[in-house]
Amino acid sequence: MIHWLKKLFGAPAKPAAAIPEGALIIDVREQGEFASGHAAGAINIPLGQLASRLDWLKQQKPPALLLYCASGMRSAMACKQLQSAGFANVQNAGNQARLASLLSSQRQAA
Repeated sequence: MIHWLKKLFGAPAKPAAAIPEGALIIDVREQGEFASGHAAGAINIPLGQLASRLDWLKQQKPPALLLYCASGMRSAMACKQLQSAGFANVQNAGNQARLASLLSSQRQAA
């Protein structure tokens, strides 16, 4: 069961210290969800539009991609999709609260 859950959700987000400076934060929720509130500095690329935005993402050359959604399920799927497309440093932050905690921990460690 645990193996199946790890396979479904991927590895947990790395410790905040492992989030490189300048990481691109991507909210993979739908536009309406994003409009109702999102993490500061996050961009919105809904999961269903991710494939069409791969070229744009590659042009940005971010040191890392940090993805989140409402529960962590869509961001886990997005991480797998981005890794399959050749992005190396892709992290699933889970939901917005988990992302805030990771970023807060990173600021405190700095």
